[in-house]
Amino acid sequence: MHDNKKNLAFIDGSRLITEALVRAGADTFVGYPITPANLLYLYATKRFPTMLAAPDEITTLQWMSGFAISGHVPVTATSFPGYALMVESIGMAAMMELPMVIILVQRLGPATGTATRGAQGDLNVVFGTMSGGYSLPTFSISNYRDCWEVSAKAVHTAIELRTPVVLLTSKEMVMTQQSFDWSDLPEIAPKKVKQFKGEGKYFPYKADESLVPDFLPVSQNKHQVRITASTHDTKGILQNSTPEAISNTKRLEEKVYKHLDSYTLYDFDEQDGAETLVVSWDISSLASREAVVELRNQGKKVSLLIAKTLLPIPKVYIDIIQRYKKVVVVEENLKGQFRQLLFGAAGREGVTGINGIAKMINPSEIVEEVMRYE
Repeated sequence: MHDNKKNLAFIDGSRLITEALVRAGADTFVGYPITPANLLYLYATKRFPTMLAAPDEITTLQWMSGFAISGHVPVTATSFPGYALMVESIGMAAMMELPMVIILVQRLGPATGTATRGAQGDLNVVFGTMSGGYSLPTFSISNYRDCWEVSAKAVHTAIELRTPVVLLTSKEMVMTQQSFDWSDLPEIAPKKVKQFKGEGKYFPYKADESLVPDFLPVSQNKHQVRITASTHDTKGILQNSTPEAISNTKRLEEKVYKHLDSYTLYDFDEQDGAETLVVSWDISSLASREAVVELRNQGKKVSLLIAKTLLPIPKVYIDIIQRYKKVVVVEENLKGQFRQLLFGAAGREGVTGINGIAKMINPSEIVEEVMRYE
């Protein structure tokens, strides 16, 4: 982005996220203020070409869908109470195949919980957002550089797959200010939704081998465009359970998995000879990185996997994890939500977790757990 000179700024993650979203191709922000996502709301008023203050979170997603149908790429930022109100409309947008990004800034729950206390407790909520077990591409930010790169990838994925995308982050990441060198941040190229260019009849849900239909906004006057959230065929006509309509509904999940490798982001710091793997995501990744450095300083061989694409779970995570006798999953929630998604209720021998609520995890806790059976 710049030359080799350092460009230091005292900055919070919200500003980096906002700038990256706009540069990646998002052009509209619709929001209802909620702690701890308020800085994203504030910066959106200054940076997005279009910004609307909605009266509530349900209206937010409905307005976003309207913008997306008209050819825009909308974004919102919320926390769990707001996301809970958005769930039905997120499913609607997924069924309509509308690109948008929902930034979910996690805070302590349940319910309204503690608005000023961070957490990593919303992964299961996102996992179960859509009826039928359909997947929402979901990303997680693990440091300030991710605020730039992962945010851009979230927008590009929403556009390329024509789907809502969730960007999970935390209070500490979006509100804490720190000195950050942005001199080597990569340029972000904007993307646009691929539009139908043919002269024949337009089928709004007919897809080629990519499984992603070409798009036309309702604002153009050349072709008829049908958009519906009910079970429908390739023409957008409501159906009950015809083979074509059911096949079209299954395609929603198939397109997400078909392109999963293209939006799988992670850091894997592998150490030769290590039999122990530390796995983490979001804010706990900072403590995990520090703990791995300390463990290696003590002579312990250990590898580190930081997951940035959380859902659907990429196969590469499983391939990496299976190579290690001992796996320690670090996350700031009650029972280990990512651990349960990776290993199920039965678990696996050698798998443990470091968890906590109402507090950030200390690197010393991770070191102690890794060294416990030495």
